[in-house]
Amino acid sequence: MPGPVDAALLAFANGLADAAGAIIRGYFRRGVAVDDKADQSPVTIADREAERELRRLIEAHFPADGILGEEFGATRSDAARVWVLDPIDGTKSFISGIPLFGTLIALTERGGPILGVIDQPISRERWIGATGHPSTLNGAPIRTRACPTLALATLFATAPEMFHGEEAQGFRRLRGSVKLPRYGADCYAYGLLAAGFIDVVVEASLKPWDYCAMVPVIEGAGGRITDWEGAPLGLRSGSRILAVGDPALLAPARALLMGA
Repeated sequence: MPGPVDAALLAFANGLADAAGAIIRGYFRRGVAVDDKADQSPVTIADREAERELRRLIEAHFPADGILGEEFGATRSDAARVWVLDPIDGTKSFISGIPLFGTLIALTERGGPILGVIDQPISRERWIGATGHPSTLNGAPIRTRACPTLALATLFATAPEMFHGEEAQGFRRLRGSVKLPRYGADCYAYGLLAAGFIDVVVEASLKPWDYCAMVPVIEGAGGRITDWEGAPLGLRSGSRILAVGDPALLAPARALLMGA
């Protein structure tokens, strides 16, 4: 098991989020041009400039570390430590002028996330989780809330169309079992779960930069986050993610998703 993340790394991660946020705020609601990537997902100058700056800072301070980013791919991916970057998780919200996107910054060690940042640069909310530390929101410790049954739960997913085939059937079963299903918050929903405002987040079609930062934040707040099979998340995990605030919800949620 990795030891506690040291204070210098936490300070550096905060500095990364500050740098990305300054760039992103300069483009928000400014009518920036939108390009379509090969997978038809949108990307803007804000995404690219923010990731370039994050990479520049990491290269300057930790040149032996690897980097995996949504916009510019992998560098030294076989390093013991790899930074995982999504400069704007929720670009569709960003280009729509909706402040429910966020910058995701994670540090993995031997493939497992040990530090995570979810930063909303417009509302200036920042969640940080790290091995050996309680998770925080703007510096104050946070905890997930108790929710003993799915029938009382609030569930979030970014969009129902992210689920296909058997995944869609599993999602419908889970959605039908909760009190309040909601959509559209991207990474912001995971921050709300860690802070004790919602209970379940379920998603599919994700990449490591979409979920690695969530792991330390949610686990450091008392929640659980795994793939749909219940395995821990890391650089080589699959694309289907389940997060719960109350650990008692993990098994029944998985059973519905998997049709067990």
